[in-house]
Amino acid sequence: MKPNNRYTALTVKDVSIGYENTKIVSNINFNVSPGELTGIIGVNGIGKSTLLRTLAGLQPVLSGTIYLNGKHLNKYKSKNLACVLSLVLTESVATKNMTVLELVTLGRQPYTNWIGKLSKNDTIKINEALELLHLEDLKLKKCYQLSDGQLQRVMIARALAQDTSVILLDEPTTHLDLFHKVQILKLLKSIAKETQKAILFTSHEIEIIIQLCDSILVLNGDKNSFGSPAKLNEIKAFETLFPTDTVSYDPKTGTFRLKK
Repeated sequence: MKPNNRYTALTVKDVSIGYENTKIVSNINFNVSPGELTGIIGVNGIGKSTLLRTLAGLQPVLSGTIYLNGKHLNKYKSKNLACVLSLVLTESVATKNMTVLELVTLGRQPYTNWIGKLSKNDTIKINEALELLHLEDLKLKKCYQLSDGQLQRVMIARALAQDTSVILLDEPTTHLDLFHKVQILKLLKSIAKETQKAILFTSHEIEIIIQLCDSILVLNGDKNSFGSPAKLNEIKAFETLFPTDTVSYDPKTGTFRLKK
């Protein structure tokens, strides 16, 4: 059944993901609205990156349905899909010899003509992305000259310049220290609210996600709970993430403790 909520940017109904006939996770259900920051958490190998690739149409859904802005994912042609959904994976930049400006400009490829000529609107979107990610002073630097945190902001800026209603990010805080992890995630939350885009990202920073995200998808291969941090706390969803004889979760503080 097609979703009737016109304000839902992404709707996932009874989805199973995996490869060919091998299911990794089943029974995935959630809705994300514009302006929301959503975290996807789960243990290593549970299927977080596979879910993002499936949502982006890079690999087929094994079963279930995915809607983007009320339209079935399969109904989008590649170029049209690139205008409503952007994806940042963990792969390194193909060439770090590009400048920050050149890399962010690649986000406008779905909109440029066959010779890649930028319109006035393209330039506006590029400059807006640079400004939102605080990259104006770095735009002429080569990407190889940047720190990991700066390069991560550039990749997010490229996705933002693409000007899609849904942005998917795979582990956007990998290799960053605690300060820069928090900085990036707070920036994503601010961008989601300011631009009214739906931003979904995978992460292992569970305690930060609990504090910052509007909603969270807990992938555990079985129930795959979804909701606000408060709701998930109430139904004890976080306590299912790790073996209880190794790690315990304190719902009062939203923190995990090692069992000695």
